[in-house]
Amino acid sequence: MAPLNCSRLTMTMSMTLFLLIIGGSVNAQLSTSFYSTSCPKLSSTVQSTMKSAISKEARIGASILRLFFHDCFVNGCDGSILLDDTSSFTGEKNANPNRNSARGFEVIDNIKTAVENVCPGVVSCADILAIAAADSVAILGGPSWNVKLGRRDAKTASQSAANTAIPAPTSNLNTLTSMFSAVGLSTKDLVTLSGGHTIGQARCTTFRTRIYNETNIDTSFATTRQSNCPNAAGSGDNNLAPLDLQTPISFDNNYFKNLVQNKGLLHSDQQLFSGGSTNSIVSGYSTNPSSFSSDFAAAMIKMGDISPLTGSNGEIRMNCRKTN
Repeated sequence: MAPLNCSRLTMTMSMTLFLLIIGGSVNAQLSTSFYSTSCPKLSSTVQSTMKSAISKEARIGASILRLFFHDCFVNGCDGSILLDDTSSFTGEKNANPNRNSARGFEVIDNIKTAVENVCPGVVSCADILAIAAADSVAILGGPSWNVKLGRRDAKTASQSAANTAIPAPTSNLNTLTSMFSAVGLSTKDLVTLSGGHTIGQARCTTFRTRIYNETNIDTSFATTRQSNCPNAAGSGDNNLAPLDLQTPISFDNNYFKNLVQNKGLLHSDQQLFSGGSTNSIVSGYSTNPSSFSSDFAAAMIKMGDISPLTGSNGEIRMNCRKTN
């Protein structure tokens, strides 16, 4: 019987090891050192390209941050938002939350080209977007964090998923909370990540109803915004206004100060300070910028962990706009 037991033990150990190896390839963990040997110049290459882009247009930092957010909320952080439409799928670029507003694709193209020059075929577009978003925040005065890497690129995209998974600017607090919860993010994460609206701009069509019809809005603020956003639908729809009235190209905590004063531009922004469960978080961030900074960095890392493709899943795209 002894030989039989040894044989069974050997088979059991082999199967366990096999399962561990297979499981590891499917559920591989992201790591801040993923490219440390395969592409040691990655960080400096992305950063220099982002600095150049932001020096030409400060708003582009917010646009890149928004791309990352919209990428992660639709089937995970897999670079799917970067794909153009093909004969086999309709991509996410023209989904309702992205049409006429998602921008910065050329910057990602430029970064990809620069990265390919130093380490061809190694770094995914999904990871490039994650690094570029983090660099954008830091360059504009916000916190820095070590970006976890090792994502691979999706081979498809989904316009329908983008239409349902990305929170709309008209969303109420309970909708926002449930949509963040659906991707593993807490109510605190919701408030923290919404603080990304301390930079960037929004189109008139996204805040028209708020500035003309809502009552929990500072009257002088509403009047200021109405001057460049006519009440009639179809008139001035694409006119822009800063999400943060005070410092629209500086990453700080003024967004939360605005909310406390009923000067949130979007309905979804002001919902975070409208007598609900998130009031205390907003109040805290409005008076403690360092708390917001550290929490934002942590929440961005957490968002970057949403359903990445790793191991042998997905691919490393040569061109971020199309599959290989």
